[in-house]
Formats: sequence, C-alpha cells, structure tokens
Amino acid sequence: MKKYIKYIVFIVIGLLFIQTFVFLYKKSQPKKEFYEIVEPQMKSIEKSTIATGTVEPRDEVAIKPQISGIIDEVYKEAGQNIKKNEVIARVKVIAELGQLSTTESRLRTTQINLLQTKKDFDRIATLFEKGIISAEEYEKSKLSYDTATEDFKSAKDSYEIVKDGYSKSQADLSNTLIRSTIDGLILDVPIKKGNSVILSNNFNDGTTIATIANMDDLIFKGYIDETEVGKIHENMMVKLTIGALQNVTFDARLEYISPKAKSENGANLFEIKAAVQRPDSVFIRSGYSANATIVLEEVKDVLTVPERVLDMTPEGNYVWIETIAGEDQAFERKPVEVGLSNGIDIQIKSGIQLGDKLKGLPINK
Repeated sequence: MKKYIKYIVFIVIGLLFIQTFVFLYKKSQPKKEFYEIVEPQMKSIEKSTIATGTVEPRDEVAIKPQISGIIDEVYKEAGQNIKKNEVIARVKVIAELGQLSTTESRLRTTQINLLQTKKDFDRIATLFEKGIISAEEYEKSKLSYDTATEDFKSAKDSYEIVKDGYSKSQADLSNTLIRSTIDGLILDVPIKKGNSVILSNNFNDGTTIATIANMDDLIFKGYIDETEVGKIHENMMVKLTIGALQNVTFDARLEYISPKAKSENGANLFEIKAAVQRPDSVFIRSGYSANATIVLEEVKDVLTVPERVLDMTPEGNYVWIETIAGEDQAFERKPVEVGLSNGIDIQIKSGIQLGDKLKGLPINK
C-alpha cells in the first residue's frame, strides 16, 4: 500500500512540474499586438488661438463738479440708466469769507447807487412831463438809472454765486446741480451725501461724482502672443465667450492691434481690441472676463486623419497602411505629405486616399 502511495506522490509532483513548465513557456512567448483601424475622412480644419481679456464700454465718462463744496443730495445710484442733462447730485457751496465779504460790499454799494439814481430819475421824469427840461436830459437820466439797475443785478448774482453756488436768476444753469453729459448706464457713484468734493484744476483731477458709459458700444480688450500677432489683421471676425454667461457666444470684429508689445512673464504680448456685437436680449456687465477665439488659418473639405496615427521622423511623415487584416494583422509604412493641423486632426495632401485603413493605437484582444 505504501508503495502505491509513493508512486502516486511522484506522479502528482511530475504533473505539477510539467504544468509549471508549460505555463512559464507560454508566458515567455511574445504576445501578438493588435491595433485599431482608422480611416481618413473629409473635414474642415481650423487653426485658432485664444486671447484672454475683458469686455468693457468703449468710453467711460467721469462726471466731475464745476465747483468745490459738500455733497448735499445724491439722486442716482449705480446700475440706473440716465439721460443727458439729468441731475445726479447737488453740491452745497462753502463760501470763501474773503470773496463773500467783497461781493456783499459791492452789492450794498450798487444798491445805494440804484436807490439814489432812481430818485434822480423820478425827479427828472416829472420835470420832463411838465416840459421844464429837454428830452436829452431825460434820456441821460434814464440811461444812468438803467446802468445802475444792471450793476445791482450783476452784484446780486455775484453775491449769490459766491454764497450759494448759483444765482436765482439763472437757477437752470446752476453749477451746484451735477448733471450727466451723456445718455448711458451709471457704472459707479463713488460719493455719498456729506462728502467734500473739489473741482478739476491744474493741480488735481477733481472729485469723480459718477462714472457713466454707453453699454450698447462695447469692446473686447485682450492680448495675443508675438508668435501669432503676424497672422491676424484688422476686420477679422472673432468669437467671444464670457465665463459669466454660459452657453452664449458673441461675434466681434477686430479693430485694433497694438504696434508695441507689452512684456509679461518673459513673453511679448500685443494688445488687441474688437467691437462686440451684443444681442439686445443679453446684458453684459462692464469688466466681464472673456476669451476671444481667433481663426488664424483654415482649410475646408480636405482629407484628414487623426494626428496620433502619424509616424513623425526627421526624414519625413509616415502612416502605416493595413495590408493583412484579422489575426495575422500586418501593416506597410507609407510616406505622406501633411498640411494644416489643429492639434487633433491633420490635413493629408498626398500619400493616401479615402478608404485606406491605417494603423492606430494598440488594443487588447
């Protein structure tokens, strides 16, 4: 019995040894690789670049006061539409004591002179009616009275302007009422009631009361690399995408390319501007970040293949054409002439044709 058990153990060990040997032999044999098959297609290829930037109004107008003083009232706020000559705020003038005293003194003097001239004129007019004096004397007296009246009005206007910032006789032209100079949208009102404001002069720019822009006239401002600036020109159409407005694209027309580069992070960038064509149904806020896609080159309805099937060597570009299909899959190397590429597909000018089967990436079988 022990003898049979011994034989059985030897047989089992032998079978295990043979099985291990067969397994290792199979593992050592090279695997047959199979590849996907790719066919050329007729497509249009665009080579484009993307310029990043912002969408802004073409012109922003800063409204500044024509007098210095304190903001007495603010009538508008950011986000409101405004018409030309609408009042934005009112300024209360803080009179300068020296000027106020001078104009007040002149007002009193002209008032005294007017009262005296009126008395003289009334007396001359009575004598003229009685025929005692000539018409010439009457006309001289009337002229003096009219002149004194105008002097008094002028002195009064000057006093009111120094004291209040405007004269009551010309209230509609008051500099204390800060008005819009254009139709548009109020982008910002940086002042509040009680703030001090100063007018623009040779020493400072003055206080900005409001910033207003026409939001129907927008432009894209961005930058493009020097390696691509030579491929663009004015009047080219570009496509704008705005991150804040998903699934919406806008047309824009390139209208400016800077003649001077701006150096940033070691790269030379050129500023570009494009006029935005905004649909009436879409509202764009000033300063939105945007990307402009600019088509640099384009070919239509040409023979193309995925760029991954190309075998690129210093001697030239090649593809592998399938010569045997199925389990015995085999390929033949063939040179091709290439054209425009968009990074995914590439134009084939010669070397293959529609219907050819090309070697692609390896696949598992």
